[in-house]
Amino acid sequence: MNTTMNATIAQDLGRLLPELLLAGAAVFGLLLGSFLPRAHQWLVRALAAAACLAALVSTVAGWSRASTAVFENSYAVDTATNAARAVVLVSVLLVLTMASTEIRRHARETEFVVLLLLGALGAVLLAGANDLLLLAAAYLLASVPLYALIGFAKDAPGTEAGLKFYLLSALLGTTMLVGVMLVSGVGGGTDYPTLGATLPGAPLAAVAVGAIAVLGGLLFKAGAVPAHFWVPDVTEGTRPAVGAIVTTIPKVGALVALYRLVAIPLTPTDLGWPLLIAVLAAVTMTLGNLAAFFQTNVRRLLAYSTISQVGYLLMAVAAAGRATLALPSLLLYLAAYAVTNLGAFAVISALPRATTLDDYTGLRRHRPWLLLSLAICLLGLIGTPPTGVFTGKLTVFTATLDAGLGWLVVIAAINTVASVFYYLRWITPAMRTSPDFPTPARPALVTAYVAAAASVAVGLLSGTVLAAVDTSLLPR
Repeated sequence: MNTTMNATIAQDLGRLLPELLLAGAAVFGLLLGSFLPRAHQWLVRALAAAACLAALVSTVAGWSRASTAVFENSYAVDTATNAARAVVLVSVLLVLTMASTEIRRHARETEFVVLLLLGALGAVLLAGANDLLLLAAAYLLASVPLYALIGFAKDAPGTEAGLKFYLLSALLGTTMLVGVMLVSGVGGGTDYPTLGATLPGAPLAAVAVGAIAVLGGLLFKAGAVPAHFWVPDVTEGTRPAVGAIVTTIPKVGALVALYRLVAIPLTPTDLGWPLLIAVLAAVTMTLGNLAAFFQTNVRRLLAYSTISQVGYLLMAVAAAGRATLALPSLLLYLAAYAVTNLGAFAVISALPRATTLDDYTGLRRHRPWLLLSLAICLLGLIGTPPTGVFTGKLTVFTATLDAGLGWLVVIAAINTVASVFYYLRWITPAMRTSPDFPTPARPALVTAYVAAAASVAVGLLSGTVLAAVDTSLLPR
């Protein structure tokens, strides 16, 4: 019996190799950085990059395995988890390159890398969580490292941003724990398959209050209404590379977690979860677009842009269980959004002193390739072909129509057209000439080029991506 149990544990651990590599790199990197002189702290970055590459290889190698849940159904290993792993790992590699100029030889370079790895691990665990208790633990792991990253510069704006993020995270994290208590109490369990079987017979009021509280925590991580207040202040107050982290990596885990929670334990209940998520999607995309219209600070503009993007992504969650394209479209859109958003932030990181739209005047004359990358990323966020966000939006709209939510598609289409205005407001001054222009940071420059190319590549290869995730089934 012990032999069988040991074999099962070993098999389960083998399926968690990408997560173990991230955790191992964080622990070993912290120990290694404690003994290295400042001039050789780059070795920790190299270790983190190697771990991410190894985890990416492991993820691709295990992609074709049958969907399963390990450790007593608490963690799902399926195509949705693998897709989240891949997107998060690629995002970490891009951030490591983007931030290398800023953190190189920094007194706390090791701490930055370790916090990034732990936050990424929390996002992956959020995506794979198949149990409410693990979901709460993953929420904390995806949040606590970001507190320190946001205030990493130890300046007044970063400290204020970190405090705002911490207070909202603590409030909604506590609310989420109350929801976990209510749902598990009336459901007689914490794992999703058990809840999917028991919640339809539980008191509807208790299920509704508990589930909304749990959703509140995940909506905070995603940066959606009504838990979106932190996004613009944190994005503007912290460093550009950290702004890229908090508006990209946690969203990947949170949105997959939202889909999994709605699709398995909540859909069987008689409550109108699709309508609630659809309303939140409509309000989120509309508020994000309206708030971005007259922003002149590029970080705040991108912050509100990320809020609106979450609104489009929530459309796939609203279609969960009612459209076959719902999950594939969500995963495709997340992959496209991640590289496109990171590309836009890489341009900001390359030009840290260019804080307003007018500061980009002269970009066409002095850095035409950087302007091209910026244009690709901004037009990509609109959903312009052949970028990945275009195919992501198209499949999300299709899934939403299949789910009978045509009114939401109309609102999303109107918002997409309206968003052209504020994205072009950034490109227009960059097309003008100016005699002087700051020298960009080379690593962030490279990241912008790579991310822009990746955004187009995801669009061109969207058929292949959809084929890879089309057969994904959540374990029940």
